[in-house]
Formats: sequence, C-alpha cells, structure tokens
Amino acid sequence: MNRDRIDGSWEQVKGHVQKAWGKLTNDDLDVIEGNRKLLAGKIQERYGVAQDEAELQVRRWNDENNDLVDDGTIRSDRL
Repeated sequence: MNRDRIDGSWEQVKGHVQKAWGKLTNDDLDVIEGNRKLLAGKIQERYGVAQDEAELQVRRWNDENNDLVDDGTIRSDRL
C-alpha cells in the first residue's frame, strides 16, 4: 500500500487540524494541503518543538482522528 497519500478531503480535515494546532494559520494550512511532512514542519516552526516531537504529535493526532479519512489510514506524506 502506498502510504504517501491520505484518503479523504483536505478541506474537510484541515478544520480539525487547525483545532488541534491553533497557532497554524489559514495560510499555513493552504500551504500544507494535507502533506504530513509539511504539517510537522509547521508545527515545529509555530510551537518551537523538535522534528521528532512534531512528527509524534501528527502520528498521535492521526491515531485519534482516523475516522476523518475514508479508509482509516493516514499516509506518510499526507495527513
């Protein structure tokens, strides 16, 4: 299975992402467009955390919100 893409709509998911990480701006979310690596990078930038911590936060968020995607899987480069 290609784990690089999300199944689901970024437009539907991004509100949930912004709720989880309130320091992310609408412009940040437009740039991220569901890209998991970009999300982790923006979390690092806005919250001043290490890369590993940001990636861990994204993984945890994914585990808690897997109902937001069509098949329950979040893939590696997209939320």
